[in-house]
Amino acid sequence: MYYPEPITKLIDSFMKLPGIGPKTAARLAFFVLNMKEEDVLDFAKALVNAKRDLGYCSVCGHITDQDPCVICKDERRDRSIICVVQDPKDVIAMEKMKEYNGLYHVLNGVISPMEGIGPEDINVPDLLKRLQDETIKEVILATNPNIEGEATAMYISRLLKPSGIRTTRIAHGLPVGGDLEYADEVTLSKAIEGRREL
Repeated sequence: MYYPEPITKLIDSFMKLPGIGPKTAARLAFFVLNMKEEDVLDFAKALVNAKRDLGYCSVCGHITDQDPCVICKDERRDRSIICVVQDPKDVIAMEKMKEYNGLYHVLNGVISPMEGIGPEDINVPDLLKRLQDETIKEVILATNPNIEGEATAMYISRLLKPSGIRTTRIAHGLPVGGDLEYADEVTLSKAIEGRREL
């Protein structure tokens, strides 16, 4: 179907976002056309400001508008523990829990040989530099429980073994409220491996 060039460009722009196909992109484009002009300008400013004003913390790799980030600057946090996560979104998820009070290290990716991503392509070298600080006693590996996440966790744990720093992996298993009958074998296996004494 033929659309005027401005709306075609808008549809193409929306299609660059993950999970947005042609139909959803067209629906979003027409929604934007029906918005008030001031709302569209605010939306455009928010996009530009996010791209312009955000960067990565030079200490932990988390997304931030100041360097170092507020978590790294917070003196009340336990500086003897670092939780290693894949993405900034994982830091947000951990912080929502309000149970963890240590520091973070964001890898901004995982090792994936199929996609040509090696340890040098993610934030592993900076992690090793941080671990030279003798106040760090534990590293929690909190990468996702998929093939790439597990491979990345194993790689980092092997690197850390000679250092003597305690290296732990977050437990994986059944979600609260989940039924055993619907769980797959891998999830059940991880749940049994991660069991703890009551």
